[in-house]
Amino acid sequence: MIRIVLADDEALLRSALSALLPLKAEIEVVAEAADGAEAVAAVREHRPDVLVIDLEMPGTDGLEAVEQIRGERPEQAILMLTRHARPGVLRRALKLGVRGFVSKAAHPSTIAEVIEILHAGRRWIDPEISALAVLDDSPLTDRELDVLRETLAGCSVAEIALRLHLAEGTVRNYLSSAMHKTQTRNRREAARYARAREWF
Repeated sequence: MIRIVLADDEALLRSALSALLPLKAEIEVVAEAADGAEAVAAVREHRPDVLVIDLEMPGTDGLEAVEQIRGERPEQAILMLTRHARPGVLRRALKLGVRGFVSKAAHPSTIAEVIEILHAGRRWIDPEISALAVLDDSPLTDRELDVLRETLAGCSVAEIALRLHLAEGTVRNYLSSAMHKTQTRNRREAARYARAREWF
């Protein structure tokens, strides 16, 4: 029996998967979560074989939850569900150790199969999502995207430095480089430019 925690803010989809997945494979849903914070708590409590988590949720989103969980349980197998896999997001998720990516539109039997694949220690990425990652046209480095993401969240240079464990001068250099590459006038404009092009 594969024990899973199922995290999705859409109650209807979450309850449908909770009912259907055990019918498609030897799967037991040990807990459900409606947001990232609940997902982190549920994984701590139940220590599932596989975490099935939505990418976009209110409050603590899927990636933030995954970062916390992987920090505590580096071996945790994670399947991420998504409607829109932006190239930068896919790269970040893979870097965090997410081993599976599936569209939320996938049939429950497909999701069940992927859960089994991940439980067996392998990885699986939906071909359509994988194709999106290949189409990444961002000229920005991962670190430049990191500082722009924090900028968009409203953080000051000092706060970004603290959150990313960088010197303030280094943060300014990354921001300056990102502004130059995007031909924008300030860091907030650069962050909006990168977000509009789905680079993160």
